[in-house]
Amino acid sequence: MSIDLDLLMRAYANGIFPMSDARDDPDTFWIEPEQRAILPLDGFRLSRSLAKTIRQDRFQVTSDRAFERVIATCAEARDDRRDTWINPDIEDAFCELHRLGHTHSVECWLEGKLVGGLYGMAMGRAFFGESMFSRVTDASKVALAWLVARMKVGGFELLDCQFMTDHLASLGAVEISQQEYLVKLEAALGRQYQASVVSSPSPSLSAGAAGAGDWGALDGALVGAGVASPDLSSTAASSPGKLILQALTQTS
Repeated sequence: MSIDLDLLMRAYANGIFPMSDARDDPDTFWIEPEQRAILPLDGFRLSRSLAKTIRQDRFQVTSDRAFERVIATCAEARDDRRDTWINPDIEDAFCELHRLGHTHSVECWLEGKLVGGLYGMAMGRAFFGESMFSRVTDASKVALAWLVARMKVGGFELLDCQFMTDHLASLGAVEISQQEYLVKLEAALGRQYQASVVSSPSPSLSAGAAGAGDWGALDGALVGAGVASPDLSSTAASSPGKLILQALTQTS
């Protein structure tokens, strides 16, 4: 059974998200964990080696260029994970939300090949990270670094990581109670967030809310700094990695 898109977005606005027990499991369950992992934007842990990789622009990093490939790769079985929680209904729902402008991806390319990435949903000033993958060393870390930079430049406040992993903890993620998470979520969305897939990609927030985050602000900053062409199809001589590092080390 397909997932109702309005129901899906309203679930996220209330701290609930979908999962399946297996890739080929037709059933989708709604999850509200007692403990929630988030990554404070000013708490991203940037190691010297990761900073060097970003500064050297080892990967070409893009956004929303290959969303369907990213989520499909995240759903694939791996040697260390025989199955995933992304069933076809979840995949189809997020792909449709991407076409409507609500979900986004970050991709890492190496010599023209997609080697890492992540995807999730943007709502208000929150980004709900869903899954990530890496086919070469540091690809997913670089994708996450660019996501954090994109969120900081775009005025986002909350990066939801759902469940804690050693990988996320090493990058600065922390675990909080669901009650504390809901307080942060309300602050990031506004008291009465009215999410509707038939509205604009950035549904209006309730009166008095600070407004929605700007997913594309980083792209404008890259073009303005002369490190990317207006269509973001290529990079100029300057290093986009240096701008990313500047965004990551600037505290709000």
